[in-house]
Amino acid sequence: MTTPGGQDRSDGRTIPQVLDRIADQFADHDALVTDDRRITYAQLRDDVRRAAAAMIDLGVASGDRVAIWSPNTWHWVVACLATHYAGGVLVPLNTRYTASEAADVLGRTGAPLLFASGEFLGADKAASLDGADLPALRHIVRVPVDKADGTWDDFVARGTDLAAVDARAAAVRPDDVSDILFTSGTTGRSKGALCAHRQSLDAPAAWAACGELTSDDRYLCINPFFHNFGYKAGILACLQTGATLIPQLTFDPERAMAAVAEHRVTVLPGPPTIYQSLLDHPRRAEHDLSSLRFAVTGAAVVPVVLIERMQAELDIDIVLTGYGLTEAAGFGTMCRPDDDAITVATTCGRPIADFELRIDGEGPEGEVLLRGPNVMLGYLDDPEATAAAIDADGWLHTGDVGTVDEAGNLRITDRLKDMYICGGFNVYPAEIEQVLARLDGVAESAVIGVPDERLGEVGKAFVVALPGSSLDAQTVIAHTREHLANFKTPRSVEFLDALPRNPGGKVVKPALRAMSEKEEA
Repeated sequence: MTTPGGQDRSDGRTIPQVLDRIADQFADHDALVTDDRRITYAQLRDDVRRAAAAMIDLGVASGDRVAIWSPNTWHWVVACLATHYAGGVLVPLNTRYTASEAADVLGRTGAPLLFASGEFLGADKAASLDGADLPALRHIVRVPVDKADGTWDDFVARGTDLAAVDARAAAVRPDDVSDILFTSGTTGRSKGALCAHRQSLDAPAAWAACGELTSDDRYLCINPFFHNFGYKAGILACLQTGATLIPQLTFDPERAMAAVAEHRVTVLPGPPTIYQSLLDHPRRAEHDLSSLRFAVTGAAVVPVVLIERMQAELDIDIVLTGYGLTEAAGFGTMCRPDDDAITVATTCGRPIADFELRIDGEGPEGEVLLRGPNVMLGYLDDPEATAAAIDADGWLHTGDVGTVDEAGNLRITDRLKDMYICGGFNVYPAEIEQVLARLDGVAESAVIGVPDERLGEVGKAFVVALPGSSLDAQTVIAHTREHLANFKTPRSVEFLDALPRNPGGKVVKPALRAMSEKEEA
């Protein structure tokens, strides 16, 4: 394979190499489709090279960190790939960050360049930062979302020296750091996980192989690009297969269903809440969703009944569950297309991307450990946290509790920190949440342990009821008592409009604990 500048880069282990290969192979095939633009793979490479040249013109050096703080627009994809093409390191910022949270990450990474959304949903990320507190941040490029401005165009116009860009891209190596993704920070200050190009490519390639992703697929990306899933299982998975990426700015069930029908979407990954909202939407029957063929979801708890409904009611050919985390390049295990329904519904599948898996504990249940080439390089500027996460033998300690069956399939039972002890017995909330998922009228649920003078801790269930449901606490408790041992039965129930979730769709249980403590005070 030859790049536009004439260099030979044939091993395909860096993101610039993959972009060059796919642009040659699928030059006229749609890479990105949004409401305002349709971009082929050849056009995508052209846009990326110009943006990378503009970065170099602004003084971005090889190894510099470039941050993106914006929702899912085509600009995000171009800026992301241009950062790699210029030899830089991508730093995605959570769009839910406050200005102070964003400034913390920008300060810790020393990013000289930030792409930030202009006006969007009543906020202006680009205008919210105080540059005086960030001496390393020399340039902010506004990304037009709700309101057009000329900043992006002015930035791209600087990109004229394409020879310098191609030389910079040719110098990127597979073991160079490609990105720093920050953990959600729900239990303390967020940590930045460093990942190499080879890892950022190999892990989503293995994920795409499990889903049999090809250039014929049209992928509706609801997961935010700043999250591991949207970036790697979205942008980088499509980049390696030639699939067409259709980003959504924000998730709206009806708009998502309309997009599936209009674009004949075939691939729709997402957290469990997305599928739940589609299944329960009163206007679902008005939209043709028959093109969907592949869906994958995963979290600490994926209700079995949800998988059953996705298979039966949405008639999706391949419904898979998986398990991953930022410290493992976003991936870990996944089911396979030929797995039976029981395996898909009750496990997270087997290791992918050359991972090894073992359970650390005296019995069948214990902490989930992963080892392999896709374990992160380490945490940014935090050797102590790195050593605590990755032991001397290279095993990544995930903090999740699980079991492995005879076929090697992983079942996540809970988070170590979510387990509580009731009357001397260990209780894993995930088991209770699975039971609640089968109660008519329950849309979502989460269980935590709360203090109890007699038993130490007892369960408290937070429930989101379906519209029109007449559920009450007594019904919820009676249902769990029917299916679970007494020490597992929640003693109290609180109804919420929605559960607090992080960008990956997982419930933020520290927030629920804080709510419960405030009520008890």
